[in-house]
Amino acid sequence: MNFLWMMIYSLSLCMILIKQLIFAFGITIFLASCDTETDSIKADLIITNANIWTGNSDSPKAEAMAIKEDTILAIGSAVDIQKFQGKYTEVIDVQNKFITPGFIDTHVHLLMGGNSLLSVQLRDAKTKNEFINRIATFAKDIKPNQWIVEGNWDHTLWGGELPAKEWIDEFTGENPVAIYRMDGHMILANSAALKIAGIDKNTANVENGEIVKNSNGTPTGILKSEAMYLVLNKIPSLTNVQKEEAINAAQDYLISQGVTSIHDVDSLGGYEVLKTMKSAKKLKIRVYSANPIKNWKSIPKTTNEPNMLKNGLMKGFVDGSLGSHTAAFNEPYSDKIEDKGLFIVDVDSLYQWVSNTDNKNLQVTVHAIGDRANNTILNIFERVIEENGNKDRRFRIEHAQHLAKDDINRFSELNVIASVQPYHAIDDGRWAEELIGKERIKTTYAFKSLLDANTTLVFSSDWPVAPASPIYGIYAAVTRQTTDGKNPEGWVPEQKITAAEALIAYTKNAAYSSFDENIKGTLEPGKLADFVILSDDLLTKEPNAIKDVHVLETYIGGKKVFGEDLD
Repeated sequence: MNFLWMMIYSLSLCMILIKQLIFAFGITIFLASCDTETDSIKADLIITNANIWTGNSDSPKAEAMAIKEDTILAIGSAVDIQKFQGKYTEVIDVQNKFITPGFIDTHVHLLMGGNSLLSVQLRDAKTKNEFINRIATFAKDIKPNQWIVEGNWDHTLWGGELPAKEWIDEFTGENPVAIYRMDGHMILANSAALKIAGIDKNTANVENGEIVKNSNGTPTGILKSEAMYLVLNKIPSLTNVQKEEAINAAQDYLISQGVTSIHDVDSLGGYEVLKTMKSAKKLKIRVYSANPIKNWKSIPKTTNEPNMLKNGLMKGFVDGSLGSHTAAFNEPYSDKIEDKGLFIVDVDSLYQWVSNTDNKNLQVTVHAIGDRANNTILNIFERVIEENGNKDRRFRIEHAQHLAKDDINRFSELNVIASVQPYHAIDDGRWAEELIGKERIKTTYAFKSLLDANTTLVFSSDWPVAPASPIYGIYAAVTRQTTDGKNPEGWVPEQKITAAEALIAYTKNAAYSSFDENIKGTLEPGKLADFVILSDDLLTKEPNAIKDVHVLETYIGGKKVFGEDLD
């Protein structure tokens, strides 16, 4: 079976390469032999008078681009591209605007993000009263017994006091509440939700989780890591109609941010709905769908639908998050000396899942935050590579947030991709030092160190945990200015990288991280015509002003899916 799968997979890659070669060879023949307009291949669309960053190091800049159907036909000077103009070719003069390959966000929670757009918005609630009032207002307009979910609150914005069920009980009544902290590793449940879950002062803690209780032993409503699922598992499953509504909201929002492809790391069962939407031509954004790694037996192979939807990324977890004190460290937290965080999975089980998944030739990615968690998964990857043999597997670590110095070089040595979120650096940078001290932050969000070690660095958002804007992510990676304005020269400034390096992480490297480098990630003949038109040149913009650049238009497969006409 493995041999058959490898033959099918190899054949699919060959077909992609053949397509690219056919386009390139055809263009070469045309340029060499065509003397009249009637002899040439004609484009459906020409983008001209442009400042194009191709992502191709051999020819990084271009003035114009010709597109046939969903594919780039040619790219180069305006004079050369003019040859592809025919009677029915649409020509768009973009007035020297900056164009990049479409952004690829390698870490998105698609259904969660869509649901968050449709639920109460708590991400920027800066005070206790604002937090309470937003929930109270939202609760007034919903049906009785309807759950209030998502939220994505951040208690550090109002001084660090964790919310409690008493804050919201009188406003939510019989509407059960289970709202996430922004990192997704802690929830606040109200009394109605705790009652449904059967949680009271006599409920024991669960393994790899915590039911936070007050001095009287009464649950506060805060549930961490595995304890969250005592409540979350009681929430009625989304219907397919609800899932499609959430996906529609999510994809429209992501496209408006210049995102043309995503890796959906949700585990909420959206893949079947995505397939239905694709068949009905309702799916606008390209999706690589992840599955829980423990379900490796049920995923037969990676589906060969690279143009819009494919399946086969298998995601695991080692630990939780820094903000909830559930990230696993080698040494205790600086503000809680008895606490080193926790693993949220049995390490032996994780090793077996990784090994079995790898033997099926499915791609593995694992969430790791703390230095102990990252060391643990690197050790597992190294063991599996030794046992299963060398091949092009492209193991990934999601977040790779806090690293021991000795582990940084291991990423490139083991060919492990670091899938990181630059916005987290300028957000967590407000308070991370209080939790882990001055020394450990030196290798926190270590973008420059990873690049210097020849690691394949990939950028993403973790939306809705963080904003989905790649532009803001690039700004974060280049400046590392924390969101509270207290680090104007950058938080851990030695880890800054250039705008060009950040762009590569959001495009070329991101395509590589899903085995899609032959069809997207750069603007070249034979590749998909996914691109973004921006208001300014990200490569020449003053770093502090990068955040002010905005998306004018987004194209997927040569079709405009967001924006107004430039003129």
